[in-house]
Amino acid sequence: MSEQNSPPPPLLNRRRLLALGAATAGTLAGLSPRLVGAQTKLTVTEGTIRPVPIALPDFVTGSGVPDPGLGRNITQIIASNLRRSGLFTPIDQKAYVEQITDINRQPRFNDWKSIGADALVTGRLDRQGNGNVAAQFRLWDVVGGGHLHAQQTSTSPDNYRRLAHIISDQIYQRLTGEMGYFDTRIVFIDESGARNQRTKRLAIMDQDGANVRYLTRGDDLVLTPRFSPSTQEITYMSYGQGQPRVFLLNIETGQREVVGNFPGMTFAPRFSHDGQRVILSLQQGGNSNIFVMDLRSRTTTKLTDTAAIDTAPSYSPDGGRICFESDRGGRQQIYVMGGNGGPANRISFGEGSYSTPVWSPRGDYIAFTKQGGGRFAIGIMKPDGSGERILTDGFHNEGPTWAPNGRVLMFFRDPGGNAGPQLFTVDVTGRNEQRIPTPSFGSDPAWSPLLR
Repeated sequence: MSEQNSPPPPLLNRRRLLALGAATAGTLAGLSPRLVGAQTKLTVTEGTIRPVPIALPDFVTGSGVPDPGLGRNITQIIASNLRRSGLFTPIDQKAYVEQITDINRQPRFNDWKSIGADALVTGRLDRQGNGNVAAQFRLWDVVGGGHLHAQQTSTSPDNYRRLAHIISDQIYQRLTGEMGYFDTRIVFIDESGARNQRTKRLAIMDQDGANVRYLTRGDDLVLTPRFSPSTQEITYMSYGQGQPRVFLLNIETGQREVVGNFPGMTFAPRFSHDGQRVILSLQQGGNSNIFVMDLRSRTTTKLTDTAAIDTAPSYSPDGGRICFESDRGGRQQIYVMGGNGGPANRISFGEGSYSTPVWSPRGDYIAFTKQGGGRFAIGIMKPDGSGERILTDGFHNEGPTWAPNGRVLMFFRDPGGNAGPQLFTVDVTGRNEQRIPTPSFGSDPAWSPLLR
C-alpha cells in the first residue's frame, strides 16, 4: 500500500485545527475545559464533547474501478469509524445540497454550512495500471472555508477496508490533534459452545470486528494473547500437552515456538516496549514470581522473589518501569518497580482488589480491573496511584487493553448465566461505551499498534 501526502495546509487553517485538537486532548486527559478557536472545534461543557458534524459524500468512482459500489463502501466504513469514536457526527446524505463530482474543485461551502456541517470529506477512486485502486481524498474546513488536507493511497481492490481505516486515521488526526487508531487489529479469544464445554480459539480481526481470522483450531485451551510492537508476532498462554506454556506465534507465517523451558506453570506473558523481551509470571509451588526472557539470547532474569503471587506484569512505554499485581499485602493490589526489578511501591489503595494492570502507550495512565462488592470495574490511575477513575463497572468486566493512541480501552464483559463474554470499548473519560461484534463470544482482547 502506497501513500502520497499533500503539502501542509495554510497556517490559519492549521491553527484552527490545532485549537480543535487542544479541546479534544484536554477533555480526554481529564483537564479543565478551555477556550478554543472560533471556527471548527469541539465544544467542551462540563466534561462533555459536542461531536463535530462532518459530511461524507460517497467517493466518486472513476472508470475502470472493478466494483462501482466500492466508493460507497469506503465512505460507509469511514463514517462508521468516526461515529464510533464519539467525536464526530456524520450527517445524513439525504440532507446534502451539493453533489460532489470533482474533488479538486472547491466545494460550495454555503451549501454545506446550511446543513450544519463543520467539516467535509471528498474522495475519488481510480484504477491504476497494475490493477490497484488509488484513493484520493480531501478534507475541507466548512466553517472557515478552506482546504485542510489531501492524500492519495493505493491498494488492491480486496484490501479496501484497510484503505478506509487509513483515511479515517488521517481525518481523526487532522481534526483532533490526536493520533488515530482505526488501522489496527485485535487479537482475542473466540469462545463457542456450552459454558461448561467452551472451545477457545485464538482469533484476530480488524478493530471494528471485520475480517475475523482464526489462528488456532481450538484443540488446546488458549489465554491472554498479547501483541508485539512489530504487530507481526503475538505471545499467549496455551494448555497444550497438559502443561501451561507461553508461546510466540508469527501471525503471517503461522510459525509457533515455546518461550523457554521453565520448570513450572508460565502465564500472563507480555512483550517489552521494544519487542526484544517477554515478561511473564512463573508459578513455583504456592507462589509465583516475575521473570523476563531476552528473545535473542534466550537468557532469563528473575525480577521478583517473594512468597506471594506476583503476576500480570506490564512495561511502561520507555521500558524504565514495570507495573504488576501482587497479593504480598494480603490481597491483590498494583505495584510499580524498576524495569530491571528491585523494590516495588504499591500504588492502589482503594477499597477492593486490583488486577490486570496495563500501562498506557502514552505513559500517562495505568488501566486495571477492580473487584469489590460483587462488581468488576475497569478503571485508570496515574503511575503514582493518583487520579483513580472508574470508567465502567458491572457484574464481570475484565482485561483492559489500550488503543495505540492511549485514549480508548477495550475490555470484555461476561454477564454470567447462559450468556458469554463480549468485547466493549470505552474512552478514558468513561463515555462512549460500545460493543464490538464478534462471531461468537469473545474475551481477552489485545490491541495492536498501528499497522503502518
